[in-house]
Amino acid sequence: MADILLVSLGSTAGLRAADAELAASLRRAGADVAEVAVELPSERRTFALHDLAQARAARRAARAALAEHGRAPLLYSSSTAALLWPAPGAVRFDAPAAGNRPGRHGLWQRPLERRRLATAPLLVPWSAGGLAEAPTPRADAMVVPVPVEPSEGPAPARDLAAVAYGADAPKKGLDRILRAWSRARRAGEELVVAGTDAPVNGEGVTSAGLVSPSEFRALLRRARAYVAAPRREDYGIAQLEALAEGAVLVTTPAPGPYAALPIACELDPRLVSDDLAGALRAALDDPPPGYAEAAAEALAPYRRAAVDRIVADELLPRLLATRDQT
Repeated sequence: MADILLVSLGSTAGLRAADAELAASLRRAGADVAEVAVELPSERRTFALHDLAQARAARRAARAALAEHGRAPLLYSSSTAALLWPAPGAVRFDAPAAGNRPGRHGLWQRPLERRRLATAPLLVPWSAGGLAEAPTPRADAMVVPVPVEPSEGPAPARDLAAVAYGADAPKKGLDRILRAWSRARRAGEELVVAGTDAPVNGEGVTSAGLVSPSEFRALLRRARAYVAAPRREDYGIAQLEALAEGAVLVTTPAPGPYAALPIACELDPRLVSDDLAGALRAALDDPPPGYAEAAAEALAPYRRAAVDRIVADELLPRLLATRDQT
């Protein structure tokens, strides 16, 4: 019998990595965690239909887990996974539908999410920004970040001018990054775009394709700058990883929870700008002294040891207590 049933939607690589980190942290705290994988449906034509298909798949997975494990506390990873829950449980999310499903895209999700977040025994957002987007009234909540660790071993030479992440290109603003690079680039400088197998064109632009997490980290360690221009950022794990690897973060001031944005503003406000080309040149020509060291200090709350303390001292006891609340 498991102590915790973690219903993992796992619809993106970032969500899967975050769920694996949380499960491992709960186990280090002494919990027996059953990771309930959701069999993801095929892509649908609209966000509304896509979310419905995923929510139904999560409900099937949760029902099967409850049949096997009985009244173990449920932890739904993502608000979508909780929308059609067969039983109440804690809800873990990077951003709610209230924030990332505007207009017709969230026509049915937002009202149902409002009820779920109000009646859940506990909310476990990734960030204070994600919680702030959640509708009120809402259940008790505690923020548990996704841990980010720097790579071990000696750092290689920073032989790449910049690195960007190109998955979900419209949302991540790859078109804006490429336009800014075309204006900012100087001879011999190279921008490497990872995370997409779609063609990426431009002078001084190289596509790394679909890379593994370790390969992406290796690119970040070689980069002088990491450049991002999301139209909205629900959390921004890649930006936190860039900071952890000592790359200078250049970004637009995007809406959304965007955990790295306040850190970037504090480290060097010149590098957070809608003038992405100008910010890029500032990062490459006049990087702030001691940036990597200051970034490492700012990321202390995101280190695995810090997150483990929150999970062991606060999250696990509250999850176990939800068995008596549902």
